[in-house]
Amino acid sequence: MKDPTQVKILSKSLIKPSSPTPNHLKNYKLCFFDQVADTVHIPLVLFYPHGNNNSKNEELEESLSRVLTHAYPLAGRFSTEDESTVLCLDQGVTYIKATVNCKLDDFLQQTKEDLDPVLSFWPQGIMDVDETNIFVMPLMVVQVTTFECGGLALGFSCAHPAMDGFTAFTFIYEWAKVCKFGTPCKEINNFMSFNLGTLFPVKDLTAILEPPINEGKRPKSKLVARKFVFEEAAISRLREKFDSEGLSFKPSRVEMITTLLWRSLIRAAGAGNPHLKRSIIAFPFNLRGKVLAFPEIANSFGNLIIEIPIRFEHDDETKMESLHHIVKLIRETVQETTSYCAKSTPDEIASLVVNLYKDSYSGLEWGGNNEVVNFTSSSLCRFPIHKVDFGWGKPSLMHFGSRHSQMFWLYDTECETSIAVQIDLEEKYMNSFVRDQDIMDFAKF
Repeated sequence: MKDPTQVKILSKSLIKPSSPTPNHLKNYKLCFFDQVADTVHIPLVLFYPHGNNNSKNEELEESLSRVLTHAYPLAGRFSTEDESTVLCLDQGVTYIKATVNCKLDDFLQQTKEDLDPVLSFWPQGIMDVDETNIFVMPLMVVQVTTFECGGLALGFSCAHPAMDGFTAFTFIYEWAKVCKFGTPCKEINNFMSFNLGTLFPVKDLTAILEPPINEGKRPKSKLVARKFVFEEAAISRLREKFDSEGLSFKPSRVEMITTLLWRSLIRAAGAGNPHLKRSIIAFPFNLRGKVLAFPEIANSFGNLIIEIPIRFEHDDETKMESLHHIVKLIRETVQETTSYCAKSTPDEIASLVVNLYKDSYSGLEWGGNNEVVNFTSSSLCRFPIHKVDFGWGKPSLMHFGSRHSQMFWLYDTECETSIAVQIDLEEKYMNSFVRDQDIMDFAKF
C-alpha cells in the first residue's frame, strides 16, 4: 500500500455566508462557558467510501455557504481587542481541497491496528494551533481529501472557545442535510439560538482560576489512539456482571462501560507505580434542556458543558475490585451536580463550575500531584453521528478530538445496539490497558 500520509493540498479558499449578516448581529458575545473552555481546536474526521464526486464537492461548498448564514459566528473572527467577542463580518471559514495517494479500503484496513494515520486528514495547520494563535485564525477549518479510486475524508475543526461538541455536531448534521437535499437557504430552519452570552455573561476570573483550569490535565508524553467495540452480546454479559453486584439501580450502558473502562485505565496507569492512589475522571455534561428555568437554551450555539469531576481514591483494594462502588460513585456524583443545576440561576451554575475546577484540578492534593492520573469520558451516544449523510451514505470511519488530554469517546455503532470506543491514552499506558482482563473479556478490537 502507498503511504497514506502523503496528503497533497490542491487549494485553499474562504467560504462566506450566502447572505450577509445583519448589522445588529455583527458583535456576537461569548458566554462564561466559552470562557472556561480549553483553548484548542477540536477536529472531527469522517470517511466516506463513495464521496469522490466532483458535482458533490461543488455542492459541499454551496451548502456550506448557505448553512453558514444560520450559524453566522462561525464565519467571523475573535476580536483582537476583546477575546470575549466574535466580530461577525462574514470573513468566512477556511476550505481546503486535497488528495491522498492511496485507496480508502487500504487505509481503513490499516486503521484497525493504528489510528495515527487519521491525523494526516486533520485540516492542514490544526496540529499547530494552541493558545498563542487560536484567537487570530478562523473559527472553523474544513478539509476535503479525495482518495484514489473513490472515497473521501471530510475533516472539520472548530475553535473550542466558541463552540462545544453539541454545537459542532448540530452544525455538521444540518450542513449534511442541506447538501444532500439541496435545501434553499430560505427554507433552512433556525436550528440554533444565540442567547448564551446574555444568560451566562463572561466573568473576571483572573484571580480565581490560577493556574489555568486545564493545566493539570494535559499529559506531557505522546498520546496514541485505539478503537474497539462493546458488542450487544458483550453488553448483555456486562449487565449480568453488574446485576450480580446487588445494585439498587439499573446502570445505563454508558455508565457500565465507563465504569469498566475507568477501572482498566487506573490499573494501566498504576502498573509499576506503587504510589498511585488517586484518579479523576471528568464527565462533560450537556446542560441544554436540563436547566428547568431556561428552556430556551435547548439548542443554543456555543459552549454549555460542565465537566463534572469524579474523584476516586483507591487505597483500598476492595474498592478497585468492586464495580458496585465505582458505578455508584459515578451515578451519585453526576446526579448531585445535575440536580443542583436544574433548579439554579445562571450565576449559581457559574459559581459551581468555578468551584468544581478549583477543587479538582488546581489544588495540590488532586490537581498538582504526580500521583493523580486524569481522564475524561465523553459520551456521544444518541448523537446523530451516523446520520451525517451528504449524499454519499453513512461514514465508514470517524475520528474525534485533538489528543490534548487522555480520554475516551463513546458513540453508538451504526446498528445502534453496540457501543464503539475511541481511547486517547499516553503511550506508556496503552499496552497495559489493552491487555487488561476486563478489556480482553468484553471489548472487540
